Amino acid sequence: MAYRLLAHVIAAVILWACLMPVSGQVKAWTPPRTPDGQPDFEGVWAIDALTPLERPPELSGKQFLTKEEASEYEKRTLEEGNRDRRDGGADADLRRNYNEAWRERGLHVVPSLRTSLIVDPPDGRIPPLTLEAQKKRAAKAGRLPSGPEDLALRIRCITRGLPMVPTPNNNFFQIVQTPGYVVILQEMMHEARIIPLDGRPHADPHVRGYMGDSRGRWEGDTLVIDTTNFIGKDDFYAADENLHLTEWLTRADAGTILYRFTVDDPTAFTKPWSGEIPMTKSAETLFPYECQEGNYALVDILAGARAQEKQEKEKGGR
Repeated sequence: MAYRLLAHVIAAVILWACLMPVSGQVKAWTPPRTPDGQPDFEGVWAIDALTPLERPPELSGKQFLTKEEASEYEKRTLEEGNRDRRDGGADADLRRNYNEAWRERGLHVVPSLRTSLIVDPPDGRIPPLTLEAQKKRAAKAGRLPSGPEDLALRIRCITRGLPMVPTPNNNFFQIVQTPGYVVILQEMMHEARIIPLDGRPHADPHVRGYMGDSRGRWEGDTLVIDTTNFIGKDDFYAADENLHLTEWLTRADAGTILYRFTVDDPTAFTKPWSGEIPMTKSAETLFPYECQEGNYALVDILAGARAQEKQEKEKGGR
């Protein structure tokens, strides 16, 4: 994906040059409109960034970096995360898996220089889990998968999940608008969220989906998306079927949508938490996402689990 990242950077530079004010005068920016009068969000948008979802422990108490600190952080993060390195032995090689050609983690932190994508709580960390959620997570810890259902939905190539936060690759989304609907197509897994804007209620609680049931509305120039009815089989940092996700998308300028979200799940987290990240306009199109063509890797994962069980059994019998 390295060549795509280069094209993305070039497009951003060209856009920046086009937006530079003439003779030092700054003009107010007016969002373009669709034929039916709504703010125009159409296009391909990227959310790649080096800023982590949660604030790293070493930056505890520090909400923002200075420009110098951000430059150093970017350099260090790219060096440490370089999947083409071959130092550290066999274990390090296994952890690095895909090489850099397949990565799209971005090159920079978010423009605000925040130390986390989470903006609330102020400590930039996901709130503690409820006691019940802790028990559920502990029951899964260290347990080898007995079948494909025990593996994460992303490993099984079923869903990327929500909210839209950066992953190591395929951080591109395409937005399409029609009268009464907004569609967000996620490059990873090729999932399409078809979001009605006509005020209809959510589906019956018994009707659930991997990405929930979304309803949208306009608040001024901001698109608000309310999503419930999650299946809850694959948690987002321990979220379950009671997750209530609210998202806000606001066109900040010609090249940016400010994406904000709040995760509210009272059976999983002790309090709601929120994050934000800019979505950057891209001249790229979405790539086909094959994701384990034939899913042969799933067979290998389960075979490895059975081999590990056999090895542990043989050790125990000595």
